[in-house]
Amino acid sequence: MHPVICGTMRSAYLLLFILVFNLSPSKGKINDTLKIYSYSQLKEKFYDYVGNDKISNANVISKYYLQKAKDEKNTTEITEGYVLRHFNLDLQNALKYIDSISIYKKDLDQKIYPARIYLLRGNLYLRHDNLKLAFENYMLGLKYAKEKNNERQIAIANISVAYLNNYIGKHAEAAKILRFYLYHGNYFNEAEQGRIHYNLADTYIEINKMDSAKTLIQEGVQAALKNKNSYKYYQYLFLDGFYNLKLNKYDIAIEKLLKCKEFFAKNENDLNISYTLLNLGKAYDGLKNKDKAAENFIAIDSIEQKSNNTFPELRDIYTYLIDYYKEKNNKEKQLYYIERFLKVDKLLDSQFKYISRELPRRYDTPQLLKEKENIINDLQNRKKILYISISILFIGLLVLLYLYKKSKNSEKRHREIAQKLIHSIEEKNNAFTEPEPNVIITDISDKKISFNQIESKSKSIPEDVVQFILKGLENFETKQQFLKKGITLSSLAKTLKTNSAYLSDVINTYKEKNFASYLNDLRINYALTRLVHDKKFRSYKLSVISEELGYNNEQAFSIAFKKKTGTTLSIYIKEVEKSHNQN
Repeated sequence: MHPVICGTMRSAYLLLFILVFNLSPSKGKINDTLKIYSYSQLKEKFYDYVGNDKISNANVISKYYLQKAKDEKNTTEITEGYVLRHFNLDLQNALKYIDSISIYKKDLDQKIYPARIYLLRGNLYLRHDNLKLAFENYMLGLKYAKEKNNERQIAIANISVAYLNNYIGKHAEAAKILRFYLYHGNYFNEAEQGRIHYNLADTYIEINKMDSAKTLIQEGVQAALKNKNSYKYYQYLFLDGFYNLKLNKYDIAIEKLLKCKEFFAKNENDLNISYTLLNLGKAYDGLKNKDKAAENFIAIDSIEQKSNNTFPELRDIYTYLIDYYKEKNNKEKQLYYIERFLKVDKLLDSQFKYISRELPRRYDTPQLLKEKENIINDLQNRKKILYISISILFIGLLVLLYLYKKSKNSEKRHREIAQKLIHSIEEKNNAFTEPEPNVIITDISDKKISFNQIESKSKSIPEDVVQFILKGLENFETKQQFLKKGITLSSLAKTLKTNSAYLSDVINTYKEKNFASYLNDLRINYALTRLVHDKKFRSYKLSVISEELGYNNEQAFSIAFKKKTGTTLSIYIKEVEKSHNQN
């Protein structure tokens, strides 16, 4: 357990980041100065002073805050004033302020209380080395926070438990919680995240994740320099010294820790000074300088007697000093440190036994049971998802199989159609010969119209005009003028020296189709025949074929081909090639 742990508990994880505000020593002037600030601004200033260990300034703020709230009879802010006042007081007086909050419980936010009171009590008892009552209150705070689904308070309770895990040496478990809330703790402000950041760096050193620790230390130093926060800077400098001590780089560790010693020595109640002296002693011992090591350990004992701040590493200090004076044959000092060891060991042992027994039973076990329940639910959900996925996959496979079968049937049908067309064309074998006299070849079915048999079917067009137009259409088909691009009813009528109305009527009457179908059928019939007889034509790209047939683009040709024949161009060409290879 390092100074950062106790330091973080002392501030109750509620520190807020604000600009530094220096108070004047005159009380009257202070009150006049503070009048311009709102309650939220005063709180920011208070927590900033606490975070930077400016206790006297913080006390001035808290006194003014509470008196202002009472003068204004503002219930909510009176309770906040009690919270501020309980900081930095002795245990009994601090408890009075926290207990006073309950007087106004009916007027308080029910989502925040009573969990907040228990969490504040937990922090207070931990600050005064009563780990048992600290743990009891944290558990109650966690219970009520979960009942009200207050995620911030749940997070605070979990982080508090992480520090207790550090106390009993379960650093890996503490690191998991701290790491989670550092990177997923949207419930905390910048200063609170900074505390978690600092604690995680310290815990990483404990579990020898040195690269991760170094990264966090560098980030912390840079942030402290950027914000001109000297207290934070020396906290991270201390961690840097601890980091180098772990790597057995004793000279570098001493250099950094001596700077921290000078800074933290201003306040003996700050555990940072005790831990700085502890690591300095260890570094000197690493260099075999036992006198210097003992000097620092003796200073820790002196501080402990004044502040009554105990921490697990005190055992190591006293056993070292016992052995140190044993070598020097100083019985009096040896006996003194034996007595100090027994006193501290008894206290630490009672705390350790309680926390190490109760924490797993009352915190870890419920957490594991909850995790077990979540895992079971997750597995059940996964099974459901798996069954649904398998069902969807099976249905998908059935759909694909159906589409595949449909595609194969369609392909088979298209091949059969193509084969019939090819057979029909090969039987005629006269696709490019001159037609018989007075006969027009209109399509692949070889439907013929004899001029000798023509009787006018149109009442509006004279018979001689009809024969003239039909003769023109015969010439249009024979000379394959339908292959030209851009042919329209109007342009063809002009070519045949008639009008569009007569031409349209004749085509509709004698060809039994409109002009567009007539033109398209001629082109497709031509394509069918030529593809059978012209190998070179079959080798052309689709764009070239469509161009030669008078279509504007290959897509229009492909659509027209399938609509007319019932098969696709690609299948038709394949069947033509197959037919020729067989022959």
